[in-house]
Amino acid sequence: MDAEWIKYLLLGILTFGFLFEKTLNHLNIKRAVPPVPDTLSQYVSQNKLHESKAYHQANYKFGLLTGTFTFLITFCFIYFGFFGWMDAVLRPHLENPILHSLFYFAVIFIGSDILSLPFDYYQTFVIEEKFGFNKSSPRIFFSDKMKGYFLSILIGGALLAVLLWLIHRIGTDFWWQFWLISAIFMIGVNLFYTAWILPLFNKLTPLEDGELKDKIIQYARSVEFPLDNIFVIDGSKRSSKANAFFSGFGKRKKVVLYDTLIDQHTPDELVAVLAHEIGHYKKKHIFTGMLISVLHIGIMLFILSQFIFSENMSLALGGNQMAIHLNIIGFTMLLSPISMILGIGMNLISRKNEFEADAYAKETFAGKPLAEALKTLSVNSLSNINPHPWYVFVNYSHPPLLERLHRLEKA
Repeated sequence: MDAEWIKYLLLGILTFGFLFEKTLNHLNIKRAVPPVPDTLSQYVSQNKLHESKAYHQANYKFGLLTGTFTFLITFCFIYFGFFGWMDAVLRPHLENPILHSLFYFAVIFIGSDILSLPFDYYQTFVIEEKFGFNKSSPRIFFSDKMKGYFLSILIGGALLAVLLWLIHRIGTDFWWQFWLISAIFMIGVNLFYTAWILPLFNKLTPLEDGELKDKIIQYARSVEFPLDNIFVIDGSKRSSKANAFFSGFGKRKKVVLYDTLIDQHTPDELVAVLAHEIGHYKKKHIFTGMLISVLHIGIMLFILSQFIFSENMSLALGGNQMAIHLNIIGFTMLLSPISMILGIGMNLISRKNEFEADAYAKETFAGKPLAEALKTLSVNSLSNINPHPWYVFVNYSHPPLLERLHRLEKA
């Protein structure tokens, strides 16, 4: 396929992806506000459902603006060859091909982040603020940005440098060696995220002794799940939204509860949430999810190896010669439909796993407190209780609330 055909193929894929996403968003936002379901009658009012609708409409309109802006910028960069033009500008100043590619990606990353900065600020301090979620400050917002830059340069830059070095040193066989490195990196992140990365942004403190800790440890022992590391994260300094998660394996596994979650739920509800998370562990969802992710990366790297030295791909993006960094950009765009299909498959598996984890919590603890926790979480976060089925099919990693409640509350 010559460069001109590749160029218009990239533009077609970009346009299709944009229209597909915005069509789904439109179908979803046009869903009517339903009457309050009987199962939520004690948790939410009709006014609260309309507030939820207003929140999602605000995000829809804002997403339409930002998505259109990003689409037009990317379309113009491809159509007018700006990706290649930037390569030509930088090339005379950077003779080393690896440094050239690293600096090129740095310019792309910083430029795109600067363009998105006003939108991110508006999202946080206008939309989230309006609906009572934002607890952050401009100081925290910009501090997070600077820390994000630091991690991107330190970790992302190092991984990218290794990838580029392998490509230049080995050629098309780079893919399986970088695949092994990626797999080791993913395991390392899971093991050390809460110890090394999370403290840069949040404070973790051990859960205080008391009723909640006693109930958690008692339940964990009852299902033979040794658990000593239970932490509370100060999520309330950024948002009123609540969450909980597991991290690590073996003796390094940790449970992290948001302080907002503890404030909004009873001890039994929190134990039920924990039982759900332990269900993921017991059902080996965490292991299989990581295995699928590793396989996914391997497949993507192998496909990338078939394009990495394509001169026509570089020419399609406006380059005047083959450039590995241009081919990586073109590859990510060319592969987006496949990534979307794989993402839908991952979401199907994820929704199945969520039902299984709910069932585990119901069998080993109780269904009612988990259902009550889900209701409170949904109401407090203004979740959409009436999403469009096609939107759910493509985008939801968790089943819709009412489907989960139906299974939990069924005798």
